[in-house]
Amino acid sequence: MFNLECRRRALLLHHMKKLILLTTVIAGLMAIGCTGAKSPQDRLLANEAKINDIISQMTLEEKVNMLHSKTNMSSAGVERLGIADMNYADGPFGIREEGVPNGFQSAGWTVDSATYFPTGSALAATWSEDLAYKYGTGMGKEARLRGKDIILGPAINIQRLPVGGRSYEYLSEDPILSAALSLYYTKGVQDQGTAVCIKHFALNNQETNRGSVNVVVDERTMREIYLKPFERAVVEGGAMSVMPAYNRVNGDYCSENEHLLNEILRGDWGFLGMTVSDWGGTHSTMGAMLHGLNVQMTGSSYLGPAVIDSINTGALTEAQVDEKVRQILRVRFAIEPVPADQANQAITSQPESQAIARQVAEKSIVLLKNEGILPIKSGVKKIAVIGQNAVLKTQSGGVGAGVKALYEITPLQGIQTRAGKNNIEVAYAPGYKNFPGRRWGGAAATPDPLVATAIDEPADPSLMAEAVELAKNSDIVIFFAGTNKSIETEGSDRSDIKLPCGQEELVRALREANPNLATVLISGGPTDLQVLEPASPAILQGWWNGMEGGTALAEVLFGDIAPSGKLPFTFPVKLEDSPAYAMGNFPNDTKEMDLFTSLYRPDMTPAERQALNAKRPIPQSPYTERFYVGYRWFDTKNVKPMFAFGHGLSYVTFGYGDIKAAASKKNVKVTFTLKNEGGMDADEVVQLYVKRIGSKVEWPEKELKAFSRVSLKAGESREVTLEIPMNDLRYWDEASNGWALEHGKLQLLLGSASDDIRQTAEVTI
Repeated sequence: MFNLECRRRALLLHHMKKLILLTTVIAGLMAIGCTGAKSPQDRLLANEAKINDIISQMTLEEKVNMLHSKTNMSSAGVERLGIADMNYADGPFGIREEGVPNGFQSAGWTVDSATYFPTGSALAATWSEDLAYKYGTGMGKEARLRGKDIILGPAINIQRLPVGGRSYEYLSEDPILSAALSLYYTKGVQDQGTAVCIKHFALNNQETNRGSVNVVVDERTMREIYLKPFERAVVEGGAMSVMPAYNRVNGDYCSENEHLLNEILRGDWGFLGMTVSDWGGTHSTMGAMLHGLNVQMTGSSYLGPAVIDSINTGALTEAQVDEKVRQILRVRFAIEPVPADQANQAITSQPESQAIARQVAEKSIVLLKNEGILPIKSGVKKIAVIGQNAVLKTQSGGVGAGVKALYEITPLQGIQTRAGKNNIEVAYAPGYKNFPGRRWGGAAATPDPLVATAIDEPADPSLMAEAVELAKNSDIVIFFAGTNKSIETEGSDRSDIKLPCGQEELVRALREANPNLATVLISGGPTDLQVLEPASPAILQGWWNGMEGGTALAEVLFGDIAPSGKLPFTFPVKLEDSPAYAMGNFPNDTKEMDLFTSLYRPDMTPAERQALNAKRPIPQSPYTERFYVGYRWFDTKNVKPMFAFGHGLSYVTFGYGDIKAAASKKNVKVTFTLKNEGGMDADEVVQLYVKRIGSKVEWPEKELKAFSRVSLKAGESREVTLEIPMNDLRYWDEASNGWALEHGKLQLLLGSASDDIRQTAEVTI
């Protein structure tokens, strides 16, 4: 322990010298009006002289008071010096309702009803930088209406596990797609005068044991796969704040990880803003102070009086506190505080944001399979809608962020409204029970006939009989399957990806009753479709698609718009096919109560929480699959998925013309003609992968390097150009501890999905 503390102190002195030197250089450049290339982070340097003056006037107690929470969703300013508090908004798919000062319980407001945007995996399924930017603008504007300075989002970790509890929040299994959407979400929010807090930095790829698990990962895998979205949001997007994850990486908690927070984030990427711990994610005073944390959320147990005590004993210096305060004040002065008498004067959810939510939902729906069932034919007179996922709302549920939506149009409501325009009868049957997830306290006095007591509870005979009878007497059956917000939830991972509560048994019976069957999957992540896929002639992935999700789904079902979403992750045939499972890296035998959940459980005392946290084990999570994540694994190992990364059908076909390719020192450029060969307007997401030929460096079979969403009118052709920046073709060379470019031949693979390549070409770099 003594050696570790000495090492930390030595590192502290080293980094303080670097920080003082950096500050001096920056101040000098600003003083002489130095001009040149500007980094998006430079926005945070506009008030250095003012900040120096303010810090000189602050007492030590005032400085330390800025390093920890004031309420559950704020940290303190300095009122006597005119420094406003920092107010945080929980996200990332809608501004959370106002809570009581010291908890997440509702404050009982009405003006805080917000826009419920489609969740992260739905946004990712649009493959649209433009929509990611619009999404960010909607979030940023609504945060300002609520008087918030920082949105706790976007959540941009890579989806490593099909069972991941937060797959619905995260964006993709691919770093290029995730990075592009993270960048534009960040720009959209910050262009509205609100800061993002990108999370969870880094490698928070499982909820199981997230409060203590140690991720063991090599540098190349970390840099190329897991850090790429964060890097682009910081370096190109100018993200102003970062939330370290709960977990450890290579031995150290993320909230006090020297390599992540100081060497990479502040050193390599030039980050100038502030870091904010996840709630309960701070673990020591010296670790946080020495290794890159600015604000402890929540409480002051580490970055409070203990900091003053450490200064008094000589373990820390006031100059170290000053530097942390400086980084906080940079963000504070870059974000104009909203006066209390101007905040919350209008309802949070605004029509402009609602329109964005609808656009994202419309572009996110993925047509996985279609044997001529969809769109719904003009002769249909009666539609059977079966399955509770047609009526269950998804704005909240489970653990973690939710939205008190101003309204939410369910799938059934959307279908009923659209069918009414054609005088089509719509009848509904629940079909199966809903599993509500974890419950604290005793069971309900009177069991609910529509609520299951276990996730694997068999199909209910009476509910199934009712659904089958309805299916027999209808022209088409729309079956709603999938999970819910309590099954896929922060704080825990699924034990498997099987459809719950007898849905497989039900879909077989429905197919036998009426072969004119389409299934809509409502979920945040992939599900096991080994039974459902052969039983259902048409399958749509409908996501948790926000307050306008039912409207958008009905538009696709009736053919008002063509489906155009693409999968942002692979659907495996079976869970064991996915890389972390195939390598035996997940799960392990250790399972403990979730750290965040334990902070707010009403049936636990503070002493019980403290005792639980004191004895947490340190389970290991080895990433020995390395960079073979998602489709990289399936393609390289020749494992056939159920539905591949990038997959998504349309109601039209697209023609891909011959491609022209050229490489320069700056980039690789591909040009081709795309044609809409159908009879309706439609979008196609074109995808460009690369394969290394004759490489001496280890690479996956292929990797996504560029993409574009293209809108074409019926019969229209357009020339499309895709560019791969040369930097995105580099690899992390662990021998030299830096980025390197391997020269040689590249095969360029252009197509509609990772397993649907239409054109190829070769270039030499």
